[in-house]
Amino acid sequence: MALNRTQRHFKIINLLAENVITSQVQLMEILNEIGAEVTQATVSRDLEELGAIKIRTKDNVSAYAIPENIASPVVTNDHLSRVLGDWVGEVKVSNNLVVLKTPPGSAHVVASALDRSVIENIVGTVAGDDTVLVIADEKYGGRKLASDLARLSQVELS
Repeated sequence: MALNRTQRHFKIINLLAENVITSQVQLMEILNEIGAEVTQATVSRDLEELGAIKIRTKDNVSAYAIPENIASPVVTNDHLSRVLGDWVGEVKVSNNLVVLKTPPGSAHVVASALDRSVIENIVGTVAGDDTVLVIADEKYGGRKLASDLARLSQVELS
């Protein structure tokens, strides 16, 4: 079973986080063992696309790693505004809980963008199929966060 590019990248990120991988050949062999069916050229390209770098481990071994900010990139307010504007149709609030309604199958896109956003007042998100539950920091409050998200989404607060 060959993995697609996204699946391969996910596997590589996890493999580099959990193992000391010192060469592209070693990574290629591991990927082939789990059924990814890759060549060294593919591995080389994947490492480049992921922004992998060589680091020195505590044992003074040179190994590949993905910098934390590359493995989980931060979403800027401009990008967040585009995502929310494209995918959020309704914003509701109850105490420190904000509910965002999306088209079916789209909630995970919005939740992921919020999880990686620079908004510090979000405790966390839970995504269903067409609904995202956003938990606001108690001190900031749901009403203020809902207002901010409605403005970014360009929808009226319900």
